[in-house]
Amino acid sequence: MSPRTFHTRRLTLKTILSHRQPYRCLSCSLRLSQPQSAAHPQDASQSTTTTHFGFQQIPSSSKTSRVSSVFSSVASSYDTMNDLMSLGIHRLWKDHFVRSLNPGSPPPSSPLTKREPWTILDIAGGTGDIAFRLLDHATLINNDTESKVIVSDINPSMLAEGRKRSLSTPYANCPRLSFLEANAEALPAQIKENSIDLYTVAFGIRNFTNPHLALREAYRVLKPGGVFACLEFSHVGNRLFNAVYKRWSFGAIPILGQLVAGDRGSYQYLVE
Repeated sequence: MSPRTFHTRRLTLKTILSHRQPYRCLSCSLRLSQPQSAAHPQDASQSTTTTHFGFQQIPSSSKTSRVSSVFSSVASSYDTMNDLMSLGIHRLWKDHFVRSLNPGSPPPSSPLTKREPWTILDIAGGTGDIAFRLLDHATLINNDTESKVIVSDINPSMLAEGRKRSLSTPYANCPRLSFLEANAEALPAQIKENSIDLYTVAFGIRNFTNPHLALREAYRVLKPGGVFACLEFSHVGNRLFNAVYKRWSFGAIPILGQLVAGDRGSYQYLVE
């Protein structure tokens, strides 16, 4: 499958969620309060619903723990396996993703005449691959030494890998880079409303139990005019290439997972 980048300003995200979200005027940032519990009866009990886990259907209440187990298992070999699975191409995808966002330029949530630091929230950011690129671009391309990135991930093992990797970057123990263990579907109060210029999620949204809740949280924390940017896999249009890709994915990647990481099952899930 080929990767696809999805950018939307908060106005667009409001439109997507308008049937469940109270009206919000972005020009004046007025809010109308409305109880959420009545609007989302499906949130009341995940235990009665099912969701996908690879090709399986499992109770929604168990997906978070199942996904956590997968990423705890693969954390130490995650970047090596990404190189093997994509033949290194994932680095090009991520580089293009960051370049297209141009962090460190006048932020989308501020007037073009103002140059202010960005506050970026990188969801499911784990090992820091996207965060380090965002900071490098801001610093080296836009001469911005103040923008900061919060790397958020629900999995402590992935965050530990990110912290370890950060030690070999210029951002180690620097206020421009922080790590936060959090669930994207219910972000902690320290991520305040209207506080984020750019919300990124790369190859992570597919692992959410309830993507709608994560999108609602993204909308809540983004500043008016802020950008939601998602990098995720899509379908391959070319039938021949699609056949080759599927053969590689389902035939080779789980075996590589077994040989390199000693974990075939987790990589079978990631492929699915």
